Amino acid sequence: MALLVLVLTTVAFSLLLPGTAALDQPANATDDDLSALLAFRTSVRDPRGVLRRSWTARTPFCGWLGVSCDARGRRVAALSLPGMPLGGAIPPELGNLSFISHLNLSNTGLAGVIPAELGRLARLRHLDLDENRLSAGGVAILATCLCILIRTKIKKCKKTSVPSESNIINYRLISFHELVRATENFSEDNLIGSGNFGKVFKGQLDDESIVAVKVLNMQHEGASVSFDAECRALRMARHRNLVKILSTCSNFEFKALVLQYMPNGSLDSWLHSSNSPQGLGFVKRLEIMLDVAMAMEYLHHQHTEVVLHCDLKPSNVLLDADMTAHIADFGIAKLLLGDDNSIALTNLPGTIGYMAPEYGSTGKASRMSDVFSYGIMMLEVFTGKRPTSPLFGEELSLRQWVTKAFPTRLIDVVDNEVLSQGIKSDCHASDESTSREQSIILNTCLASVIELSLQCSSTMPDERTAMDKVVVKLNKVKVDYCLQMR
Repeated sequence: MALLVLVLTTVAFSLLLPGTAALDQPANATDDDLSALLAFRTSVRDPRGVLRRSWTARTPFCGWLGVSCDARGRRVAALSLPGMPLGGAIPPELGNLSFISHLNLSNTGLAGVIPAELGRLARLRHLDLDENRLSAGGVAILATCLCILIRTKIKKCKKTSVPSESNIINYRLISFHELVRATENFSEDNLIGSGNFGKVFKGQLDDESIVAVKVLNMQHEGASVSFDAECRALRMARHRNLVKILSTCSNFEFKALVLQYMPNGSLDSWLHSSNSPQGLGFVKRLEIMLDVAMAMEYLHHQHTEVVLHCDLKPSNVLLDADMTAHIADFGIAKLLLGDDNSIALTNLPGTIGYMAPEYGSTGKASRMSDVFSYGIMMLEVFTGKRPTSPLFGEELSLRQWVTKAFPTRLIDVVDNEVLSQGIKSDCHASDESTSREQSIILNTCLASVIELSLQCSSTMPDERTAMDKVVVKLNKVKVDYCLQMR
């Protein structure tokens, strides 16, 4: 089921509607409630006369069908008419029900635009508009306020409220036809990636902006769940090293995410593709892993809710024009709620080779599960070997292979590109340092990185290094390396 999330403002307001019939109701604020309900009765078609017979002057509005009031019986606290054959449109006056916390108009045949005035409902906690023909229109979103979940099958594609740097974003409905034009009918020539849940295409929208369009394979059993999880995780989280979700396009048969385009592709392609324009030296690999660590530190330790990625690997790390790394693909992300340190899994998330061993032994995921995947990925980044490489066979793992060489024979396991381009970086070696001195400095810093990788990928979760400490250690390695090379 498609999800549209509106983030509603808490703007104070006072609006009295003139010309309302005089009924036996308390005055002042309750007049707004009465006027709003009467406006709703007028706006909908009500072909069977259900509201016309129930919503009359003979009964106080707290006794009207579908209307519930607060304990004092003065203010509308809920309006629930699911399945009522109505039709028509939602009037903007419903935005005057300032005390309402529950609004359910699902499967009532409503059509048209969701009025922006609903953004005034500061107390609203549940809004259900499922099975209607509604569009988001031009609703303005203030991303710092209260989140309301609207379950609605909107026929047009819609934009998810992803906070921008200014915290304010406006809806821009992107139609399926615009995405068809942008990707040249999802041409294979524009294909830039694929995975279990779908394909990713490069596209140019009507406003000429370049985007990545992730189209989900709706034949896959978990596609809708993946879509919802990715929207939820990327909507909640804002960080320079997370891929930004710009919009979504969703209807019964089609779901797509419109994402920030990353012109330098994935870290996986830089490590393993023969088409990579150049090799990656030590400092650049270190910076990429530091970018990833800072994003994970944010998700694990700095965000209001702990977000577990559950599928960290090089193909989910994308590089922008400046080679800054961004984590992508939150299709199986999990939330840790409250003070819980782990979450039970209904199935095994992640990718073979990167999955933490406790997934199978305890059936639970935690921050340290992501740390394990990070540690394996860092070993891959500096050795150039995938954890599933045939080199290891069934009796050996990437971590075991590196452990046997650590610390005296690192030259046997570290990627040749790291060694050959070690000083070809932003940390320019001084003329006074000799090649031997430079090699010693590089080997010392490499040993620190590999040691940290092995700690992160320890079999025992409590022996792993938390992401906030990983950031500190990698920053120290980078500073030390650059200072010594100068």
